[in-house]
Amino acid sequence: MHRTKISLIFAAALLAACSKGTEDSASQATPQDAASNSQITLPAGVTLVETFNGDGAEIAIPYRKFVLDNGLTVVLHEDHSDPLAHVDVTYHVGSNREDAGRSGFAHFFEHMMFQGSKNVADEEHFRLVQEAGGTLNGTTNTDRTNYYETVPANQLETVLWLESDRMGALLEAVTEEKFEVQRETVKNERGQRVDNRPYGRALETMFAATYADGHPYSWPVIGWLEDLDRADVNDLKRFFLRWYGPNNAVVTIGGDIDQAKTLEWVAKYFGSIPAGPEVKNLPKQPATLTADRYLTLEDNIHLPALAVMIPTVYSGHVDEPALDAAAEILGQGQDSMLYKRLVQTGRAVSASVSHSCKELACEMWFIVIQNPASGESLAEMEKAVRETLTEFAKRGVTEDDLVKFKAGYESYRVFGLQSVAGKVSTLAAFETFTGSPKGIDEEIKSYLSVATDDVTRVFEQYIAGKPAVLLSVVPNGKPELAAAEQNFTWKRTLPESFADKQEELALRPLKDNFDRSVQPTPGVNPQVELPAINDGKLENGVRLLTVQNDETPTVTVQAVFDFGQRDEPNGKAGLTSLMTDLMSEATTERDAAEFTEALKRLGASISVRSGYYETTVNLNVLAKHLDEGMALMMERILKPAFTEEDFARIKQQTIESLQQARKTPQGLATRALGAVMRGPEHPLGFPSSGIPRTVTEITLEDIKGYYEAHFPAHLSGITVSTSLPHGTIVKALDGLAKLKVSQPVHPAIAFQKPEIKGRTVYLVDKEGAAQSSLLVSQPAMPYDALGNYYLANLGNFPLGGNFNSRINLNLREDKGYTYGARTYLQGEPEEGMYVFSSEVKKEATADALSEALKELAAYDRDGMTDVEFSYMRSSIGQQEARSYETPGAKLGLLGSIMRYNLPLDYRSQQNAILKETDRKTLNKVITDMLDPDNLAIIVVGDAASIRKDVEALGMPIVELDEDGYVKEAEETPEAETSASL
Repeated sequence: MHRTKISLIFAAALLAACSKGTEDSASQATPQDAASNSQITLPAGVTLVETFNGDGAEIAIPYRKFVLDNGLTVVLHEDHSDPLAHVDVTYHVGSNREDAGRSGFAHFFEHMMFQGSKNVADEEHFRLVQEAGGTLNGTTNTDRTNYYETVPANQLETVLWLESDRMGALLEAVTEEKFEVQRETVKNERGQRVDNRPYGRALETMFAATYADGHPYSWPVIGWLEDLDRADVNDLKRFFLRWYGPNNAVVTIGGDIDQAKTLEWVAKYFGSIPAGPEVKNLPKQPATLTADRYLTLEDNIHLPALAVMIPTVYSGHVDEPALDAAAEILGQGQDSMLYKRLVQTGRAVSASVSHSCKELACEMWFIVIQNPASGESLAEMEKAVRETLTEFAKRGVTEDDLVKFKAGYESYRVFGLQSVAGKVSTLAAFETFTGSPKGIDEEIKSYLSVATDDVTRVFEQYIAGKPAVLLSVVPNGKPELAAAEQNFTWKRTLPESFADKQEELALRPLKDNFDRSVQPTPGVNPQVELPAINDGKLENGVRLLTVQNDETPTVTVQAVFDFGQRDEPNGKAGLTSLMTDLMSEATTERDAAEFTEALKRLGASISVRSGYYETTVNLNVLAKHLDEGMALMMERILKPAFTEEDFARIKQQTIESLQQARKTPQGLATRALGAVMRGPEHPLGFPSSGIPRTVTEITLEDIKGYYEAHFPAHLSGITVSTSLPHGTIVKALDGLAKLKVSQPVHPAIAFQKPEIKGRTVYLVDKEGAAQSSLLVSQPAMPYDALGNYYLANLGNFPLGGNFNSRINLNLREDKGYTYGARTYLQGEPEEGMYVFSSEVKKEATADALSEALKELAAYDRDGMTDVEFSYMRSSIGQQEARSYETPGAKLGLLGSIMRYNLPLDYRSQQNAILKETDRKTLNKVITDMLDPDNLAIIVVGDAASIRKDVEALGMPIVELDEDGYVKEAEETPEAETSASL
């Protein structure tokens, strides 16, 4: 199935895949096109290339495409459904444009592009966009780098000024100091996302073994550390000058825009940027293997895993859709062949198959995470994968397989276009990789025309009996667990020198006829109205909140049940989560595979999720299949089978997964925080899935009794986002309306929360961790949408509530200790806490903690400044334009209203509070709440390396075990006054 990211690579690492598409077939601009669009007067240096109004397409995104004299491609999409503009600048440069020995440069520039340019100061890009109520980011993959912003429509000119300045005037602001700080930031990112994460090094290990030395995909996008250490600032500048010219970029703009005015701004800000060197497409380079390559990777894991990768074609190849179909049949969903062979039988914790495509090459991935409780080995997992391939060859492909595949593809595409960002990014990707934004139409045709013979042919041509790369990921010190002995060792050949090392830096200065240093003045803020909410009740008295969403023909229904983790009995932590997992298995009407098949035929999904205070059942479905989707939703709610077989398997898989979670610093820190702040036996002090000890104690009778106590009687509300009329929705909900419901009783929680006195460090040893997880917390207020909780959230914004916050700028941008740091309030109906959170490099653990404590103390003493107050009020006050754009956002609004019984216009009331509350009042609320002298400090890291430095901070240290319980007696008398565990 087509995805932008491959799913479930060792449950932790994700493999980026590029957008798909075929050769462009959009109609070229004609005199008739120009005439039909005569209302747009083209600025000098701008040429209309093509227009597309969506006529004749299954799923269409209308656009106009232009090109500037300097080679910049511009795509405009007009959408007035929300007062938003989304800008995407995609450069056709990813890690595949790097040279051997210079990996990570493209990703490095993703960071450098936010460090200011000639006319935009350091960190100002983030500040200006966030202050305008917008959101922004950048991403890098193997084939492209993109930068994007979603802002209120009146801020569009400012965004174009910002993007053009870093395209044309970045290097004049690059300094050695900025370079070194961002080099540390990238190292921290790698530590957090790769080196300190279980299975994190698996993908780069496989790619290095799959692709020949020097192949553009043989190194990771984030780069090898030795390459980053070897680079200097001039190397990075040369890379920028080679690849970041306007002729290698696509600027795509969509939303509530005036196309003529937008084009005028584009010409003004981008037109004077000189073109860079010519850029040609790289040749397609699928990997070739002559024999199986076995690899072994030792890692800090609990669950051994096997990855099998077979090279196939490349993105846009005629056989790509059929290969995607084969991958779905083989291993996507509970009805897939590999899932039924390994997961349904309890032999594996998870098993999936994906076809991942990039610009130059694709691969078929088979990912199996072994279940040690089964007693089987990775060698037997490999045998099971091969047996599944043999079974596929014998089984063949049915028309029903393709009905499910095509329905899922249609649904995926429709749901992906619910936001202007989704539409713009789709246009940008197709233009970058196919030469036309209209590529989505051709892609749709290619997927919907796949036939059974096509799938059989591509399987035989590319998969059956073909050599593979097989990676065994095993616990440290246990290479004997590998599927087979390693028979391949990859080698890197580094050049002795680089040809461009002595080249003079040929800057391309801008020659403007305006003062580029002057920031544009935004237009009038758009008037944003709350979406119209229909507030009513079903015939059984259950509250129904619906909101209209007409942009896509979709419906999302959420049934809310008034119970959750808070209601779990003592000693049964994880009961709610385990029950909802079982509800996703067999029903009394059909087994799990049959239920999944029924959903796939509709292109629908149903999820059952547990929370602290609520349990929800969600249906996402195309509007035309609502009735069938609701029937399946009712079956899921009312008819879970709760079989002994499913229970034993899911329970064991849960325990194994919890053992695996202990291998992650974040997982250990989360449990430690709950145990310290709430108490080790408090129902909300546990992870949602419990811990191995508590899950072991849960029986099938516990599950059945818990279900019967809450389903369906405690149905408390229904929220719906719909493109259908209200009457149609009410009729479709008839099954829910007929349920007998009652008001639940929530007994008081028996456990008293610990008292946090003084500052105490709670240390959890994570041997060998490359980074430390830091959580600093204190008790805070429960959730209150219109009172002090809301005001405290506003007050937190400058301290740790945004990228440009004091704590993030200090620890990330100034010190280079971390990839990110933040503070936040966690408010619930009954209680709350305030938390500082960061992952920091090991050697900076104590220093980072010291800096965070200093920031908390300084803010408690002085509060926010006038400048910070203005920034906060502007940023939050202008976020409304993007608060209700998507069905998901609208459902979030309805969910809050229902959960806390809020006024329908509570967001308008919050905006009034924001405008009326002065800095002095906010400072009083936040500083009254802050208590930097009484804090619980969670540190998870390599104790042998960090303990001495942490001890030097002068705070008592209490050691916790991996389940959050005190490991040994407190070391100093002062610790006795700390939280009692």
